[in-house]
Amino acid sequence: MYEWAKALHVIAVISWMAGMLYLPRLFVYHCDAEIGSKQSETFKVMERRLLKAIINPAMIATWILGLYLAWAGHWFSSGWFHAKLTLVLLMSGVHGFLSARVRDFAQDKNTRNSKFYRIINEVPTVLMILIVILVIVKPF
Repeated sequence: MYEWAKALHVIAVISWMAGMLYLPRLFVYHCDAEIGSKQSETFKVMERRLLKAIINPAMIATWILGLYLAWAGHWFSSGWFHAKLTLVLLMSGVHGFLSARVRDFAQDKNTRNSKFYRIINEVPTVLMILIVILVIVKPF
């Protein structure tokens, strides 16, 4: 069961990260679309579907499977796991932040520019790199 859970966890993480990397990129382009335009409305649909159909379910699966793996593997007392858990909590916070931005765009209430979203687009990447290093290397 552990190996199946690990495989499904990796699939869920890949799906979550794909969405977390793509959503801010959609925001970059959405910023340039005129409010009320067909392009803006298309971005709203794409953002909502990406969040609801991919990112949210993938995050939930990542958490459930990850907690199972930590329990089954007896990782809760490991220092590297505490660091990883902290970073995954930060990633979940970024997820929440991006979810709120989907709502802002849906209501035509975005107040940030494309440069902001270009920078935010790097946050999940940095967190993912650090998490993968912790999981593979287990430095402490």
